[in-house]
Amino acid sequence: VTHSIPACIGSMTINSKQVDKESPVSIFAVNKCYETVQDGTFFDGSGFAALVREGYKVRSDVNITLEFRTTAVHGVLLGVSSAKVDAIGLEIVHGKVLFHVNNGAGRITATYEPQGTNSLCDGKWHKLQANKSKHRISLIVDGNLVHTDNPYVQSTSADTNNPIYVGGYPADVKQNCLTSKSSFRGCLRNLVLTKGQHTELFDFSRAFDLRGVFPHSCPGAEH
Repeated sequence: VTHSIPACIGSMTINSKQVDKESPVSIFAVNKCYETVQDGTFFDGSGFAALVREGYKVRSDVNITLEFRTTAVHGVLLGVSSAKVDAIGLEIVHGKVLFHVNNGAGRITATYEPQGTNSLCDGKWHKLQANKSKHRISLIVDGNLVHTDNPYVQSTSADTNNPIYVGGYPADVKQNCLTSKSSFRGCLRNLVLTKGQHTELFDFSRAFDLRGVFPHSCPGAEH
């Protein structure tokens, strides 16, 4: 077995002596244990998950759905970029959800602004759907639809070939459709990307790079 166990371990004794877990000699990727957990992936606000090492091609159409819960009013949700300007990005900025797309001619943004600044950042689950169809983009948050006009109607394809970064991205990686550098703190679940008939549900435990991300559970209450 070469991987860690996604579990909590407590009250360990060796030769009848209680092991002191509070002051370990070294510690790596060990989080607190929680009394209550929910399905999902916990992002601690320090890192990101990187998916599709070989690069994800957005091109003309993509539909992204996910659920999130957070108490932070800023945070990167998802970004796919290219070395040029082509990119897509989803982020929370000042409690609003922004979906940015650049098909090469210029960045356009659909913004969902809730009634209250904290109403999306209330620690409850919210459902998000972001859709790019050629030059059209739309965003649905908790059933509320927002779409935006795109003056660049001739430009229809986001020619990306980079990984999908979720919850943040490394400092040396360029993201042309994200304005925030803040890593997401909270929980995500049910990330699905659909292109035509092809639907892919992403399992964060299969990410090729995980930093500050705990893929197997979301804390309910800290213990």
